[in-house]
Amino acid sequence: MTTSGEPATLRERKKLRTRQALAETAIALFGEHGFDATPLDALLEAVEVSRRTFFRNYRSKEDVALTAVKQLWSDFLVTLDETGKSGSLVDVFRDALLTTLARMDDDWYERFPATLRLIDQSASLNGHSLRHCAEIQTEVAHRLGDPRDLELRMLIEFCVATWRCALDEWLPDCAPGELPGHVRRAFSAMNDSLLLRA
Repeated sequence: MTTSGEPATLRERKKLRTRQALAETAIALFGEHGFDATPLDALLEAVEVSRRTFFRNYRSKEDVALTAVKQLWSDFLVTLDETGKSGSLVDVFRDALLTTLARMDDDWYERFPATLRLIDQSASLNGHSLRHCAEIQTEVAHRLGDPRDLELRMLIEFCVATWRCALDEWLPDCAPGELPGHVRRAFSAMNDSLLLRA
């Protein structure tokens, strides 16, 4: 799991290891038995942590299952804050996404496609994911301009849809090094796709 620096204290490092163990074990268990069919207690038993410890790290079973997705978009927002926002906002969005993907480690690239498959298999997890996506889009709008601006909101919707198309192209093989190329191709095709005629 990528982090913005190694935790300074033993307690922080232990907490990070617990979070990692919960996230990795959750994906393995949910992938094997199904998200809806796996009770939270099975995860707690596998990682050997208490409910109290779990809820100090995650808000819900859905929250731990979506760790890879939330990590991507959390890091994306940090990248947006770090970079200049001059030029085309489509380019700003794409470049921040590519920079974020370059920062993801092998562990993330292993968990991310498994997480996407879980989302497709569970209505409750899909709903949780859609709510998270809406929250992120609102945060992106705040960082790029006025979130009440119709054109900005539409642009962010187009960018998110383009990202999803890139994922659809990538998901059959899920080779980590190929995802950025799919993102570049999808964003290159965005303008032409908007000009297609019947």
